[in-house]
Amino acid sequence: MNIEVDKEETLVDIAEFLKALGHPVRLKIVELLIEHKQCVKNLGDVLGIPQPNISQHLAILRSKGIVGWKREGSIICYYIKDKRAIEVYNLLFKEVQDGK
Repeated sequence: MNIEVDKEETLVDIAEFLKALGHPVRLKIVELLIEHKQCVKNLGDVLGIPQPNISQHLAILRSKGIVGWKREGSIICYYIKDKRAIEVYNLLFKEVQDGK
């Protein structure tokens, strides 16, 4: 395989991953999911955002493999699936805290 093609594909994947995290609501969702798994209703209540809007953000995070879900009875709970999201969040948060 061509190393340059592999590198280009990797860069595209990384850019898509970062784009998925690149919204304040999605970063807040990641923050809440770092603490523990959550259902859409809980996320909506905490963030003060309608459930359909939360679901749209979760769909973006799911599509990039950042979050996963598990059915618990009639409720679907979300959790961080890609640990890179935790690392990126912690790095960004540390930089903000260190800069103040």
